[in-house]
Amino acid sequence: MLLPLRMLLLCVHFVLASILGLLVSVCRPFNPDNSRIAARFYAVPATFIMGMKMRLDIDGVLKHKRPAVIVANHLSNYDLFVFGHAVPPRTVTLGKTSLKWIPFFGQLYWLAGNVLIERGNAVQAKKAMMTTTDTLQHKDMTIWVFAEGTRGHGKGLAPLKKGAFQMAINAGVPIIPLCGNNYVRGMNLNRLRGGTVVMRALEPIPTAGLTLDDMPELMATCQARMKACIDELDREAGTTAPQA
Repeated sequence: MLLPLRMLLLCVHFVLASILGLLVSVCRPFNPDNSRIAARFYAVPATFIMGMKMRLDIDGVLKHKRPAVIVANHLSNYDLFVFGHAVPPRTVTLGKTSLKWIPFFGQLYWLAGNVLIERGNAVQAKKAMMTTTDTLQHKDMTIWVFAEGTRGHGKGLAPLKKGAFQMAINAGVPIIPLCGNNYVRGMNLNRLRGGTVVMRALEPIPTAGLTLDDMPELMATCQARMKACIDELDREAGTTAPQA
């Protein structure tokens, strides 16, 4: 009986949090701190509704001196509620242009100053890349990217795509890996305790002085560190993959 009740509460909460965040953003459109405030509106009540136990070691993200590119693993549609706890001040994200058509949420996402990209449009993608480089270099802001490009659904860390690393190298700012355990493996919203989330920010990886020729090694370094960390978090949370 808990599952349908929780899903109903989450739907109502999503609408209310979107409206509240939209009201804040309308009063201060494109303010660089809108995303952090809206993320908390979504995350704090939602993890309580879901009964998720949160263990967060994320000071490396929350207290890092901007700017930077945050690279996080992407697990499920619940990531908005889970990773919303970790969005630092003056942070924007990259998202698909289709997001703007979601009632309330899409308008909030746009007014919060996030960067909308039309996938498959090379001209628009190049323009967005120039915008993000300017944001990182001159506007004292951080950019958050789910660099796998798609949700993993508990299958483990997929290969990271190059966009986040290209942005970081072009702007000369560090990469901050942010890792969450594969919480969806053990999540059961039909139980009182819905699951466990363990999240950890890793040491920043500097990019100053690097060129695009260094990008493959940078990506490999980030991938290896994140995979090792996620495996460790899964062991701590008891969400390791079942043996074949």
